[in-house]
Amino acid sequence: MINRLLAVLLIAIGVGISSGVVYGDLKKGYYSPVQLGTIQQAAPQALAPDAAYEVSSYPVPNLDLAPGDGQAEVRIYCSTCHGPRYITMQPTLPAPVWEAEVNKMKKTLGADIPEDATRKIIAYLQSHYTPETRKP
Repeated sequence: MINRLLAVLLIAIGVGISSGVVYGDLKKGYYSPVQLGTIQQAAPQALAPDAAYEVSSYPVPNLDLAPGDGQAEVRIYCSTCHGPRYITMQPTLPAPVWEAEVNKMKKTLGADIPEDATRKIIAYLQSHYTPETRKP
């Protein structure tokens, strides 16, 4: 009885391995046995040697912090964990959300920011990165 179970198990493993090899060679898409090994899409058009190709420039976001009182504190304390791009790439946030974010950085994430610098950072973010104050 055990020998029969072992034989059935070995056969099942062998079938699984052999079918894995067959299906492992297939690429994504629909195939029939007749189509295996054939290319099913048209060849790309050849580019003309005298043609001119160009790509428009990609928009580059302003990655530098806005000038103002508190910018130095943001660079000193916030850049300990992340760069200024993390701030400039955020969507515009309401003033209370910026305060909550800075407090989260201090209390939850453990940023070592003195209280006077915390107030300056919050005021800076609220005066430059809210929907009302953000400049494009």
